[in-house]
Amino acid sequence: MKLVKISALLGAALTTSPLGAQADPASPAAVPAPEAIVADGIPAVPAALARATKPYMESRSAGFLGWNPRTRGMLVATRFANTAQVHEVSMPGGARSQLTFEDEPVTQASYAEGRGDVLLVGKDVGGNEFFQVYALQGGRLNLLTDGKSRNTGGAWSADGRLFGYSSTRRNGQDTDLYVMDPRASGSDRMVAQVSGGGWAIADFSPDNRRALVFNYLSVNESELHELDLQTRQLRLLTPKGAEKVAYGGAQYGPDGTIYVTTDRGGEYRRLAVLDPRNGTTRAINPEARWDVESFDVADDGSFIAYAVNEEGVSRLRLLNPRTGRAMGEAKLPAGTIGGVDAAPWGQVGFTLTSAKSPADAHVLDPKTMRVTRWTFSETGGLDPSANVEPELVRVKSFDGEEVSGFLYRPDARRFPGRRPLIVNIHGGPEGQSRPGFLGRTNYLINELGVAVFYPNVRGSTGFGKRFVALDNGAFKREDSVQDIGAFLDRLGADRGVDAGRIAVTGGSYGGYMCYASAIRYGERLKGANCIVAISDFNTFLENTQGYRRDLRRVEYGDERVPEQRAKLAEISPLRRAKEIRIPLMVVTGGNDPRVPASEADQMVQAVRGNGRPAWHLLAKNEGHGFAKKENADYQFWTSLMFWQQNLLGQGGAGAATATGSR
Repeated sequence: MKLVKISALLGAALTTSPLGAQADPASPAAVPAPEAIVADGIPAVPAALARATKPYMESRSAGFLGWNPRTRGMLVATRFANTAQVHEVSMPGGARSQLTFEDEPVTQASYAEGRGDVLLVGKDVGGNEFFQVYALQGGRLNLLTDGKSRNTGGAWSADGRLFGYSSTRRNGQDTDLYVMDPRASGSDRMVAQVSGGGWAIADFSPDNRRALVFNYLSVNESELHELDLQTRQLRLLTPKGAEKVAYGGAQYGPDGTIYVTTDRGGEYRRLAVLDPRNGTTRAINPEARWDVESFDVADDGSFIAYAVNEEGVSRLRLLNPRTGRAMGEAKLPAGTIGGVDAAPWGQVGFTLTSAKSPADAHVLDPKTMRVTRWTFSETGGLDPSANVEPELVRVKSFDGEEVSGFLYRPDARRFPGRRPLIVNIHGGPEGQSRPGFLGRTNYLINELGVAVFYPNVRGSTGFGKRFVALDNGAFKREDSVQDIGAFLDRLGADRGVDAGRIAVTGGSYGGYMCYASAIRYGERLKGANCIVAISDFNTFLENTQGYRRDLRRVEYGDERVPEQRAKLAEISPLRRAKEIRIPLMVVTGGNDPRVPASEADQMVQAVRGNGRPAWHLLAKNEGHGFAKKENADYQFWTSLMFWQQNLLGQGGAGAATATGSR
């Protein structure tokens, strides 16, 4: 494609945009790609396109990270330049005071419980997820871990003297357990040597003698142990039985009571008290359906704040653990919450996002049940209340299984008639599409009139343990792909959807689903934009980082077993690349530890080898998704060009070269 034809492809958006951005003859014709971006086979991004979309590029978020016990202020992660950094906010609506000033994103931070004299942060390099623990002192990050291994998790003791975390430093694969006093040089010590990549310290007992320890085996199965910090002996608290049981959060109450979330004895994760003598659990929250996704026990034990995931929508409620009685529910818009944390003085902090609000920090007063918004993140000057709320769509799949998803429709008054549709499939596969703020994607809906659908195929979390296991292993894997077919049938018959203009996208496992949908349903799709995607399950399992390989084998199958390897090869998109006959865009991060960049390289090579076009966008300084604003912006612009050309009918499918680069 010649650059002079880009304006014709993108239509009026490049001369007089829907936002009224006028083309400037003195401005450069194209936006330079960020230094770390390799745009292979992708046309240059017109500067006018960047101008037209600019307000949608400028929305922020502020994720609640925790409390400062000394000031009663809160920590949030937000971005003012190219990457998210840690800030402190002292009051509702107060200024965000920046604490970290790194080139890489810093989104993990916590003050020492009860003391506030030490601030620890976690940071990786280039999205490689080999996180290191630092103490922030005098504006500088002082490294506390070895600088090479992967260090994750993080729990403070109630008195703020001990910090526990997991590290792969021994052999690069097993996540051994460590404890340190960040104030004392040389205090860092291994307290348990383990086998496997799913171990983490969840909490310390009130007397600092014991710790609750998780061992995550799969989304369907985990164990809870208690660690004696003096003898370094692990004791299994959750005996195995015929039923696979998953445990989520685990926390000591101030009197030593152990609270957990678990699906033991039912379909959903309930808040329960665990008896350490025999491992039995007693559910204490009244909701028998839907998962309790997070909780925190007040320091004085007077209440437990917990969030329930009701078909994707979060409900924040309080429970009196002494009486078992409900204490009330916060009045919140339909959205999702996270980071629930009760301060020592009683207030409950959390993050809330909805279709009409970016993620922002909020506080619940447990006495009045009043919610106060502490941060007000900018949305590029746009009115977020104009964004559409999603509608829940339910369908019966090929085998009668009900699956659902969230559909965002453009305003029918501005965009009457049947609209083009993008199906955006979540990753995981143990993830869930939930209502929230769409950021840049709102440009597609609000300015171009494109509908966007977020499905929850079988294997998604949030719908019970039976549902999440329906896609497990190689031999059930394509059942989830057939769920997409059911959604295409339902949405293609929708009076508001143009069945002749539907495309697919997805990231990570959703990227595999993107490839698989392009293969199985290519005659019904106009294009596929597949992001950090698995192209061959066998090479993925062989090349993903060692600390997570066994965890992925449980989900997808074990490539070392001949019959499973054969099935994994059969269902891998790479082996069926000749069946991809629609335009393809592939996006990847050069440092991705989960789905290595080689997965994208081999797919692009195969598709182009078959004479089909494939755009390939690589960010050399990113990992499993683009975290730096300049890269995320460029990804959006090139993706928008791909949709304009292949979905909206403003250009031919073969207009992009298959092998050109710049």
